[in-house]
Amino acid sequence: MIEGLKGIDRGQQDAVDKGTKEEFPGATVLGQLPEGKWNELFKAVEFQVAAARTIIFRQGDPGDRFYVIRSGKVRVFRKDARGLETDLSILGPGESFGEMALLTGEARSANVETIDETRLMVLSKEQFERILKDFPDITLAFVRQMSVWLLRDEKIIEKEAQQQRQAPRASLFDFILLVGVSLVIAFLFNGSNPNGIPPFSPLPDAKTISLITPAQAMEDLNKGDTVMVDAGPEGFYQRRHIHGAINVPLALSDILYEVTFQDEQKGKKVIVYGGTFSKRYDWELASKLLRRGHKDVMVLEGGTSAWAKAGYPVDTWEEKK
Repeated sequence: MIEGLKGIDRGQQDAVDKGTKEEFPGATVLGQLPEGKWNELFKAVEFQVAAARTIIFRQGDPGDRFYVIRSGKVRVFRKDARGLETDLSILGPGESFGEMALLTGEARSANVETIDETRLMVLSKEQFERILKDFPDITLAFVRQMSVWLLRDEKIIEKEAQQQRQAPRASLFDFILLVGVSLVIAFLFNGSNPNGIPPFSPLPDAKTISLITPAQAMEDLNKGDTVMVDAGPEGFYQRRHIHGAINVPLALSDILYEVTFQDEQKGKKVIVYGGTFSKRYDWELASKLLRRGHKDVMVLEGGTSAWAKAGYPVDTWEEKK
């Protein structure tokens, strides 16, 4: 057991309280559970108390538990190779953490440390997966929450990097030289390392995936046998997306696929869009859909910008407000 972390036996817990949903503010996703299921879960989970300044888990640890805060606060942060810490969030009663590693199957992506004495409700991986299987709406809520967190963390880390970067002014020649050397090193690394990361996203393979113009896409949509899919992060989708498109963020596509795609949609033609200069979400998601057995998958030429330029409907955050 982690130093500073101790369990509470069932007798002690019953002496403290009955553990109803009302003690948890609405922030917890598990608050969506029916009352009967909540009571059943409460009898089966583990309870722990962590002293102040206790590390609950570290970056790189395996994800085997999900935590809900009953009282106290925790700090979520990342630490780079130099030991510099970047605070991501402060969580309090009713909020949860640890779900990202359980949903993705990856190692812990951040550290969590208690700020003061904190009481926790702890679910095992098996209990967590059972809830996701029995309640698809909760799975979707977790995925949406993760999308928001990923976008937030990316902005925080980018801001930290900008604050720490104090490089002197460089000439155009220095800049070109630096880029050239970096590319050479990247290609050499990737050529010698089978697990290397390509410096650019792969281009579409015309043999398996074709581009479709906005006019052709609109014609197919009007026939009613086509699904439009936005492959960008949920934050991008919320700000601006093609009217009627469903959002399947590339980073969470393996988790979100079964929840988002209805059975009748799996046999339809799929048109994917969404990407940036350095990240082709649309192409990568289209490739994944083909591997899942979809027969007719295309990428929208020009994405949202070309669609809007052609005069076709686009939903924006301002319109929703």
